[in-house]
Amino acid sequence: MHYAFNQERSPRHLFAHRHRRAACALLIGSLALAGHALAQEDAAASTAQANNPLANMTAFNLQNYYIGKLTESDDSANQFWLRYASPFSVGQTKWLLRASLPVNTFPTAPDGTKRTSIGDLNIFTAYLFDTGNPAVSFGFGPQVTAPTADKDELGSEKWSAGLVNVLFNGANPKFQYGYLLSWQHSFAGSSTRETVNQAAFQPFAFYQLGGGTYLRAAPIWLYNIENHNYSMPLGLGVGQVIKQGKTVYNLFVEPQWSVADKGPGQPKWQVFFGLNMQFLN
Repeated sequence: MHYAFNQERSPRHLFAHRHRRAACALLIGSLALAGHALAQEDAAASTAQANNPLANMTAFNLQNYYIGKLTESDDSANQFWLRYASPFSVGQTKWLLRASLPVNTFPTAPDGTKRTSIGDLNIFTAYLFDTGNPAVSFGFGPQVTAPTADKDELGSEKWSAGLVNVLFNGANPKFQYGYLLSWQHSFAGSSTRETVNQAAFQPFAFYQLGGGTYLRAAPIWLYNIENHNYSMPLGLGVGQVIKQGKTVYNLFVEPQWSVADKGPGQPKWQVFFGLNMQFLN
């Protein structure tokens, strides 16, 4: 009788046991997939924001332009940039401070002899507008450039001030775009040096390939309003975003070629490369 009872209950017991195991496995698998999806979303968000110049985090960038050939000469040059950015608040308003200091290596003599020096320090602050979308950043504010070059030929010897406008649209995790528009005019400094009256426009676009790898284009178009010289390069490069702990590392290289230029000392071709670092709160 006891044996018959076990024979009657065992299949149901096994079915229930297997059903519970399957349900647990399904639950664990669902949680794992959800966690993986969230991790992918976080990684995609970090990757999408890695090139945002208005990102709400402290950043430090090491960027370099190797200029293979200058206009009206066969000389090469180099410009290495140290850039620091940090968000801050004034009352209820949000701002971003960015400071940029170049180290210039340019020919300064007819025979092509080069000299190296720090260049002029540029600082801008941008008021960050509430766009209603956290993935879209829009900033506008003042800038000032100080004549910090310790070799006269590698700086303007002028104090300049102007305005900066920045847009970054990261709403699409696959494709991000925007621009940095600036203008500045000198107001003090050496009377023997040319007046600074310059506009710069940097359109940028980034296409995510997956795994933190992306294609990029971020040329800077310069126009000297004072003498009407200009430089208009185009480029296409590749980058890789790596997140380690609370730091996002962004390595990239982008060859650029001039499609239009006027005046001496403009780059005919150059290679833009660097390492950007963002430090998460």
